[in-house]
Amino acid sequence: MAGARTSRIPEFYKKPMEERRRIVAEFAGLTEEEVKLISNFGNLDPEVADRMIENVIGAMSYPLAVAVNFLINGKDYIVPMVIEEPSVVAAASNAARLMRRDGGIRSRATEQLMIGQIQVVKLKAPYYAMALVLEHKDEIVRLANEGHESLLKAGGGARDVEARVVEGPRGPMLVVHLLVDVRDAMGANVVNSMVERVAPLIERITGGRALLRIVSNLADRRLVRSWVKVYKEDVGGEEVVDAIVDAWAFAAADPYRAVTHNKGIMNGVIAVALATAQDHRAIEAAAHAYAARDGRYKPLSVWEKDADGNLVGYLEMPMPVGVVGGAARVHPVARVALKILGVKSAAELAEVMGAVGLAQNFAALRALATEGIQRGHMELHARNLAMMAGARGELVDKVVEIMVREGKVSFSYAQELVKKLSAEGEADRGG
Repeated sequence: MAGARTSRIPEFYKKPMEERRRIVAEFAGLTEEEVKLISNFGNLDPEVADRMIENVIGAMSYPLAVAVNFLINGKDYIVPMVIEEPSVVAAASNAARLMRRDGGIRSRATEQLMIGQIQVVKLKAPYYAMALVLEHKDEIVRLANEGHESLLKAGGGARDVEARVVEGPRGPMLVVHLLVDVRDAMGANVVNSMVERVAPLIERITGGRALLRIVSNLADRRLVRSWVKVYKEDVGGEEVVDAIVDAWAFAAADPYRAVTHNKGIMNGVIAVALATAQDHRAIEAAAHAYAARDGRYKPLSVWEKDADGNLVGYLEMPMPVGVVGGAARVHPVARVALKILGVKSAAELAEVMGAVGLAQNFAALRALATEGIQRGHMELHARNLAMMAGARGELVDKVVEIMVREGKVSFSYAQELVKKLSAEGEADRGG
């Protein structure tokens, strides 16, 4: 039917941003106010945004906060975090305060090795082909490193070749892994270019067809390990230590709980990743795959009680991050966030993020094991509801105070209070 609404828009990406916005506004029936909202780029230059991704029509802001009190490897950090969830930043800051003894949280990153995969199919003898690939590993590494002089000069580059035969639904295939030290980059682009370069050589060696050639986001050669001791008197006594260890044991025993346990870790990790413009989807995917590496989903952290009754925690997870290239150097706020953080390498950034994840995990377990998570969330949740209901300024505080005091934290009650208190305010002013 003529004039019917359609999402089929030829060459939409070629149109100027203003035209794209006009088309979307017409399609969705946006008001002038709504168009104005999405047109506000804040601290991001529209031209930069338009080059970062495709089909840009506007921007969306999230709060940029900082977590304080962090002492990691004996060094103080103020940690930028971007997140929409209440209580995360406050919880991280409070946990870090309790973890400052003995040099604070300890954190160590492994080598910055990423894995590039080459899938080889149409092989009559895949195990023999695997042996041939391993025989030629030095030649493959040399070829992979061609054209990457700057990475080699920085001490990085392709390091090794591994190969294995994988049984799949369409029969066996050969999977070749190229191990690349990417130094201070996240590394996906350089790894992808390397596996593309060596794929024809692998085809000649094996006689098969190199099909997929791409980085693996299961960065299990690029780990961060973070650990900390929280003294029993700082955590609330040995009874609280036992409760936290029992809460961890629940996650270790039950994957339904383990997922939420790990989500709490990722609250901290991903908030830092967003602030510093990391590929947070790659970090998240790697974390959850690593949690299930033994065939059953488990927590990424371990909490124990030491011989003196103190709480000790350990976290191990993949952390593929970078401080050079990518969005981290394109987005102006990410550059500022990295400056606030003061990290000098990808390894140092990984160590900070691991420490933040461990602190966040402790904060969540402590809240659950003592007062319950909802009490800690209640006031911040009430604040969000009050603002959603239209409260502004001092009215927000009044609405929150009443809802929390009465234990009635809901959007409908927030609306009722905003309406009532606004009317009272009008009457007091003689309106």
